[in-house]
Amino acid sequence: MNHVNVAVVGLGWIAQVVHMPILEKLPDASVIAVCDKDKARARYVSEKLGIKNVYTDIETMLKQEDIHAVHVCTPTDSHASLAIACLQAGKDVLVEKPLARTYDEAARIVDAAKKSNRKVMVGMNNRFRPDAMILRSFIEADELGDIFYTKAGWLQRQSNQKTWRSRKEISGGGVFIDIGIVMLDMSLWMMGYPSIEKVSSMAYYHETQNVEDSGVSMLKMKNGTTITIEVSWSLNIEDDIFYCNIFGTSGSARLNPLRVNKQLHGNLVNMTPAKLEKPQSLYKRSYENEIRHFIGSVRGLHPIISTGEEALQRMRIVDAMYESANSKKEISVSVD
Repeated sequence: MNHVNVAVVGLGWIAQVVHMPILEKLPDASVIAVCDKDKARARYVSEKLGIKNVYTDIETMLKQEDIHAVHVCTPTDSHASLAIACLQAGKDVLVEKPLARTYDEAARIVDAAKKSNRKVMVGMNNRFRPDAMILRSFIEADELGDIFYTKAGWLQRQSNQKTWRSRKEISGGGVFIDIGIVMLDMSLWMMGYPSIEKVSSMAYYHETQNVEDSGVSMLKMKNGTTITIEVSWSLNIEDDIFYCNIFGTSGSARLNPLRVNKQLHGNLVNMTPAKLEKPQSLYKRSYENEIRHFIGSVRGLHPIISTGEEALQRMRIVDAMYESANSKKEISVSVD
């Protein structure tokens, strides 16, 4: 396949500001259909971008045979039904994170992909940040030695804005499933996917009622390594904080900004690349790289990164985070 025809379902902020502008610039992809329950919004977006095929329901859209792939950009409660419908119709699917509200919902999507022999990719764009890819290359080259500890966090300023993400019936949970799963995914990716043995979590409900707005988790691996994750939507801080710190037996590194240090002959040497992109550029590039990668995988040029199977494992761990926070106990996890 030389050219991929894409449909976008769910025309909110992430679709209009990120997915569609990037897709429109790719030489090997075109957006040929859009779908949204809000007829006025669907019509507005289609007219703005010159897309003639406009739908308000997925079943009708999937009858359009020349669609090769679908980007699912809707709230999380609809991910399972929409992704499964697309897969059963023979379309490859990119789903915005998280894959689903629960492990069971995610398992249904992965099962549908296997049965239909189609591809599912989950939008973990931070894996595609240029600085994150550089850091992973250092780790893979054994520049930091054996990684034994990763500490990651995404701490956001307190906001009065209320969205569907704070409604458990739609989102599946609070900050753990929204941005905690992002930091979990990045940490496991950096460490080479060690098997998790136990999870211990605490959740806080300072500005929310039925979902947690802050949380802390410690993950113990079967190989003796450790990950800690801290996330929040509602801290009393001046600026948002996003970081991933990696500690190895012969060096250490951190993201945002990228810094890499290595022990050489008894001295700690700064190995950070001289030229680094600005934070706004890194954010934009992460989505560009992610979507370009998905289109390339649909074309058969390479295997998918951030697969449905990987997302399914992450969902099992997130479920364990919630079980630990609710029971106030350490939870054993079986994820290989």
